[in-house]
This record gives sequence, structure tokens and C-alpha cells, in this order.
Amino acid sequence: MWFLGQAANYKPIDVLKHTFAVGGVNDSKDLRRYLAVRYQSTADKVALFHNGRSALAHALKLLASPHSEVLINGFTCYAVVEAVRSANLIPVFADINRETLHFDAAELEQAIKQHPKLKVIIIQNSLGITVDMAKIEKIAKKHELIIIEDLAHCTGTKYPDGREVGTVGDAAALSFGKGKSIDIISGGALIMRDITVVQPGERPPFSDSLRDRWYPVLGAVMRGARHLKVHKIITGGFLKLGFIERSADAVLDPKVRLTHWQARLALNKLKARPALKRAPLREHYLVKDREKVLSELEEKGYIFQEIWYETPVSPARYYKKVHFDEAECPNSTEISAHIVNLPDYYSKDELKDAVKIIKEHQYEN
Repeated sequence: MWFLGQAANYKPIDVLKHTFAVGGVNDSKDLRRYLAVRYQSTADKVALFHNGRSALAHALKLLASPHSEVLINGFTCYAVVEAVRSANLIPVFADINRETLHFDAAELEQAIKQHPKLKVIIIQNSLGITVDMAKIEKIAKKHELIIIEDLAHCTGTKYPDGREVGTVGDAAALSFGKGKSIDIISGGALIMRDITVVQPGERPPFSDSLRDRWYPVLGAVMRGARHLKVHKIITGGFLKLGFIERSADAVLDPKVRLTHWQARLALNKLKARPALKRAPLREHYLVKDREKVLSELEEKGYIFQEIWYETPVSPARYYKKVHFDEAECPNSTEISAHIVNLPDYYSKDELKDAVKIIKEHQYEN
């Protein structure tokens, strides 16, 4: 748990901007208008939420009838499963392509044959690696499937055919949580293509807003504590006191809105990330013995324990609740046992020695 202090590794100036940010109703309106234009919708079809899973859950409720099946990646976060279940829908896992870390057109065709109640597919573009959307879209249209694009990992990327991620499906959901492609500690947004959305009206609990505002400062404290060898004590204490929260533990509640000051921060970061064919959110490698590699990295001062994903559906503490069939998704199971990815809280120069260590232990699958 102590690697939480690495998330949101803002520069000092960014810590100040975040901690003392202010905003009003117009900032939320501006963000909605911007998202509407960028993702080819209208402002009345855009809503802002306290977290990404709430945005995704709301999209599912609007688009699918109860007890329908939803195809999701076999290599994903528990938050996606939670969103599907909270909408009274049934998650179905598709195994991944080893290159893209995502299900492909062939896997989608297979899932359609096996699951006659399948109505929705969620495209997450794992780690920012984009799928061949043209092929998937063609199959989805043929079988009248709803497409939801999950932009948590991939805001600002383009599909191979040149279209920006988020402009293709029936809906797009963004996450602004720690470590995501747009990071303001927490928050989310939903863009519908054809359905007007009622804005969530409840403010986040004061404790949540306080935690969101001060997290970058606490993160700096936790990173400093690592150099003093007391990071586990400090981070554990912050967790028990409720000063910080593990991302997967966020409360899913579509009634709670994004704060106006965070809307302003999100808008600034979105404007700074134009749609480009860019590198993935996290470069990844497969290693033979991950625990050994992580231990060697830690000896050199690196903290890589925040793995996306250490189990097919992560984090591991929620894995049993998912009832994941590993035999049905062998690629997802194998990749999750060997993957190491490069966290974005280190610069490329800082990662040079880490990459050398990782390449010495690479796993040939």
C-alpha cells in the first residue's frame, strides 16, 4: 500500500496549483462545453461525476436494459466490473490479444456466439494502446451492439484509422483519478452521443473533497518518508486516518458531482493534451520472476509495486469477488502474472537503469 505516495507525483508548482485551485459553476459549464465539442456531442449530453466508475455506471444504465450482458476486457480494473454490476448488468470477460492487451475482433466474434444476451461492449485501450476500432465497430454494428469507450488510459490518443478515442462509440467515459491519463486525483465525465443527461446534483462529502485537494501534498510527504525508511508507517497511518484512499476503494455514486475547482483543473489538463498518436500511458514488459525484479528495482530506489494489472482483474484484494474464469482467458491470466509497466511518476532519464534491470529478466511468451 505504501506506493500510494508515488501517485500524483506533481511538480512543486503543480502541487500549489492543485491545492489552492478555485472554481465556480461556470468552470463546470466550460468543461462540459469543451468535452461536447471535442467528443462530437452537445453540452446537454455531458455530465461530470466524482469518479470515473460512476460515469461508466450511469452510461450503462442509460444504454442497456437490466440483466443484459456487457463484454469487458479480461485484463482490467475491478472498478469496471463494479460499474457493470451496479447497473444491474452481467459482466462477460473476453481474453486479450498479447500485443494490444485488449480483446480484438476475433475474440469479439467468439463472445457474440457464446453470449446471446450480449448488448454492450466496453473498449478501454489498455495502457493507452489503441485497438483496431474499425474492425470492432463493423462487427458491433452488424450485431447491433452498443459501444462505450472508456478513456481512463487513453485520453488524447487516436485509433489506427485516425479518429480520436472517444468520438466513435455511443458513449465515452473519462476518469480523472490518480495515475490516469488526466489526473486531478478524482473525478469523471460522461459524454453521450444521443441521450440528454441529468447532471448529478450532490456535492462530494467534505472529507472526500478535503482528501482530493490535499493528496498531492500528502503524496510528497510519503515520498519524502521513503527516503527516511518510514514510508510504510506514514502511508499506513494516513490510510487509517482516512487522509488518503486507495483508488479501487472509491465509492460509486452517480448522484455525486465533480467539484467546480476540479472541473477547472481537468479542463486545463485536457486542453494541454491534444489528440495525437502518442506513446502508451505506461510502457510495459513481461518478466520471468516479477517479485525478484521488483525487489531488485527497490534496491535501486525504484517503486514499481503499482502494477496494472497484477491479476487479470485488479487489485488482487477484490479478485475473488469477480469469479474470473482463468481457463476462459489464458492470455489475460498469463500476462497478469508477468507484466511490469513503467509508472509515469518517473522521467525517461530516471527509468534508464530500471529498464536495464527489467530487460535482464524478460519473459519470452
